[in-house]
Amino acid sequence: MKNNQTLLLAFFLLLVFKTHAQEKKLLTLKEAIEIAVTNSDAANLAKTKVESSKLELDNVKNNQYPSVKASGQYLRLSSAHVDSNLSSNNSSSSGPAAPLKVDQLMLGQVNVAMPLFNGFKLKNSIKESESMYKAESFSEKHSKEQIGLEVVELFANLYKAQQMTTLIEDNLKTAQQRVKDFKAMEENGLIARNDLLKAQLQESNIQLSLDNARKNTAIANYKLNTLLKLPENTQIDIDIEAVKRDMQSSRDLAATGERNDLKSLELKKSAAESAVKIAKGNYYPSLFLTGGYIAFDLNNVLTVTNAMNVGVGVSYDLSNIFKNSKQVKLAQSRAKESQLAVSMMSEQIKEETFQANENYNLSLKQSLVYDKAVEQASENYRIVKDKYDNNLSTTNDLLEADFEQLQAKINQALSKADVAQKYYELQFANGKLTSSLNITQN
Repeated sequence: MKNNQTLLLAFFLLLVFKTHAQEKKLLTLKEAIEIAVTNSDAANLAKTKVESSKLELDNVKNNQYPSVKASGQYLRLSSAHVDSNLSSNNSSSSGPAAPLKVDQLMLGQVNVAMPLFNGFKLKNSIKESESMYKAESFSEKHSKEQIGLEVVELFANLYKAQQMTTLIEDNLKTAQQRVKDFKAMEENGLIARNDLLKAQLQESNIQLSLDNARKNTAIANYKLNTLLKLPENTQIDIDIEAVKRDMQSSRDLAATGERNDLKSLELKKSAAESAVKIAKGNYYPSLFLTGGYIAFDLNNVLTVTNAMNVGVGVSYDLSNIFKNSKQVKLAQSRAKESQLAVSMMSEQIKEETFQANENYNLSLKQSLVYDKAVEQASENYRIVKDKYDNNLSTTNDLLEADFEQLQAKINQALSKADVAQKYYELQFANGKLTSSLNITQN
């Protein structure tokens, strides 16, 4: 009785361990991309860059406001000698006044400065920061598009590996049964031993192909788990029917969109143009409004309170007349770099879009050919099998027909994945991969 209970407990623990060791998760492409653009390190890095750019913009805007500084001092004086016109004019004619004990000084002041004009540098600095902030926002959106494309590629690789594994497993069962049949026939003297060896060799080759397919499946599954921040032991099952539905529903979208990476680069060009204006602003003087309050107490000598002051200040760095031209030329050169970068990216996007469109159309044509090839290979195997059973074809013909049938089925499965992959690569080239799946970008 105790032994039975022990066995049941061990069996239960084994089931729990297996369940914990490998958890299956059914995913659609849309769900996978949504997880990736939320949880991946690349997405979080892009989001952090946007937040940092927003803080930089806020810091620049703070320069519009007046600066207020308050300070106070208390000083102990040692044997200070003080000469004051006030004390001499007010002294009585009866004789010299007694020496004053001056042993401390207290000073408090508040200063306010408000910029009025600085060659439009502040205005253009805000424009520059705003452009950079918007550029980072579009860069974040493009990063999510890139993450989505990476998910598409990993999804396609995993699906291909899983399909190859399934097809090869089925073919291996057929090969194993053939080896059993050939053994029995060889023992009864119906076939030569050489034919049995050929069947066994094919079985071994199929087993090697299956091991490689399983390895590729494990690698693709691990990479996808890493990107999606899922537990390493998660086994992902692809909902291929949902992928087909999403593709079908997104075909009615506009053929082209706007690339967020190009928008980002255009905004960086605007920021570079603002930097040129900032550099030119150094040729102008700075004008500012100042005001303040001072309280002063020199012990036994002088006390000043309610000393208010207000005025206008001007400052100008005369060396900018000679030095600033280099800063202006540098800023202009960087602005030209940005302009050329925008032009180059525009041409690159056109090429990428054209190539992606051609690749997608080719995948559609290839898929139709592979569908027909499966029909042809299956019919060919059936005919060769009938001939072999009637001693009208050789073992080589049978094994070759079987291999061609397997290869045709593999090509068909891979072509279906290629169609989906090339379709979403086209959406990425058009700048609307995430929108084609109705994934909103905050």
